[in-house]
Amino acid sequence: MPKQNGKKKAALLSVFAAVFLTAFKVVVGVSTGSLGILSEALHSTLDLVAALITWFAVRISDKPADRDHNFGHGKVENLSALFETLLLFATCFWIVYEAVCRLVVGGVSIEVGFWSYAVVITSIVIDANRSRILRHAAKKYKSEALEADALHFSTDIWSSVVVLVGLVLSSFEIYAADSIAALCVACVVMLVSYRLGKRSVFALIDGVSERTRKEVCEVIESVDGVKRFHSLRVRSAGPETFVEVNIHVSPNLSIVEAHDISTNVENALRKHFGKCMINVHIEPDSH
Repeated sequence: MPKQNGKKKAALLSVFAAVFLTAFKVVVGVSTGSLGILSEALHSTLDLVAALITWFAVRISDKPADRDHNFGHGKVENLSALFETLLLFATCFWIVYEAVCRLVVGGVSIEVGFWSYAVVITSIVIDANRSRILRHAAKKYKSEALEADALHFSTDIWSSVVVLVGLVLSSFEIYAADSIAALCVACVVMLVSYRLGKRSVFALIDGVSERTRKEVCEVIESVDGVKRFHSLRVRSAGPETFVEVNIHVSPNLSIVEAHDISTNVENALRKHFGKCMINVHIEPDSH
């Protein structure tokens, strides 16, 4: 239960931050006419939706396996990350369209004042803190949904910096800088969307990184009594890692001794990866 509460607390904190930033940016963006701030407001609106989805995802993903979901509910987190990717791509269409229209038409003045800078700087501070909190929680609980949120909000910091630069230039009546800043935000959003989408799809089709596979191999090889192994299969679903492997042990061992080695392999993998579902098949070594 403490583990679930820790994940939920981090996700809920992200929701509250998104609500505050969205409202703040909408009010300031409308009052100043800054497309850069309005694009950030739309981005924050989608951030709010994504944060809510992440919150629901971490609540569901920790449910234990049942009759209809024999391998648990971990992939709900992968689906959450993929949906967040689609929301991020949707953000880009509006930003690019509005920015190009303003650059072509021109003549759009922007009122740059205290609140213009205040909302962007506040956004940078809040995003930096919630990204740090989410990254820590994602690492601690091995949550892909929280990790996706952390990556998302870390890129928000850079997009806000771009908008801040655009506001500074606009204060010198270089109004095109605001639209150019908005286009830069769109580029940042597309980049993070691609990275999140690639990782989410990779996990949903049971892909495994070379790093994870190498770590599994190193853990198995470190267990005393394992002569060699083969038919290794690894996949992940949210915070859980699934491992299937055939290990070879000395043919002179008793059934109990061979079983103890199998148990040691399972314990070593769980110690390294945390939440795991492991299936170890034992074979006598003929070499």
